[in-house]
Amino acid sequence: MLIVHHLNNSRSQRILWLLEELGVPYEIKKYQRTPEQRAPPELLAISPLGKSPVITDGDVTLAESGAIVEYVITKYGNGKGVPPESGYLDNLYFSHYAEGSLMPVIVQKFIFDLMPKRSPFLIRPFVNMIFGQLDKQLVQPEMEKHLTMIEAHLQKSKSIFFAGGQEPTSADYQMAFPLEAIVADAPQVAGPKIKEFVRAIHEREAYKAALSKGGEYSYAKL
Repeated sequence: MLIVHHLNNSRSQRILWLLEELGVPYEIKKYQRTPEQRAPPELLAISPLGKSPVITDGDVTLAESGAIVEYVITKYGNGKGVPPESGYLDNLYFSHYAEGSLMPVIVQKFIFDLMPKRSPFLIRPFVNMIFGQLDKQLVQPEMEKHLTMIEAHLQKSKSIFFAGGQEPTSADYQMAFPLEAIVADAPQVAGPKIKEFVRAIHEREAYKAALSKGGEYSYAKL
């Protein structure tokens, strides 16, 4: 049986959602973040980088959420999770855009917010000023461009989903995590269509089932 090596508050939550949508039997092996919010060393025994998500499926061990999503849909989808022909390119683009372009900006924002908090008390105001300016000049303009583009795409989509079909595809599974993080942590910058997308996936029964099985996840609540 397919095993999901699941880290709390991580991208692996979307793998659970995918499996629930497709009705694929699976087991969960749970891992908890360290006090420093890093993956525990036990994950190194599963994958050389010690990251999550990772799945094991018989002789297959596979990391990287995008690769896992594609593998699961191809092997277990039975026609589900496939975009309509009209949405093929949108699905292809957003499946790769999520981690290739959007997540680096979000991670940069996270680091710039974290550094002042982790700096020594005496220099914290100085560090806060520096990273505040870096955030204002580098991160915020980029984030605004990304969110404007995403909002515009969802406005013209034929459905709530990125490929315009009647069910989620790889683009939606990949885009879920970054958009959940934005809506949860900075709802004021998210447009109405982005919020509608996040709300719609949270209302799906498969998502609720995945959330109940996965445990702690800061970006959604039952």
